[in-house]
Amino acid sequence: MDLQGTSASGTSGASLELASLKLAKSQQEQEGQASLQLLESASDVPKSSSANPALGANIDTFA
Repeated sequence: MDLQGTSASGTSGASLELASLKLAKSQQEQEGQASLQLLESASDVPKSSSANPALGANIDTFA
């Protein structure tokens, strides 16, 4: 009975799984950094303001 082949296969599978987990973690970190950069760049955009500050100050309501 050859158990060494089974053991080597299990070790190889574990190392592949570990490599996969490391890649997934790296991908999540990159996505997190991209999200933070997007949020920071969105905060730099100035809010649009009207040339006439009275515009929109009065609301006409009709019943």
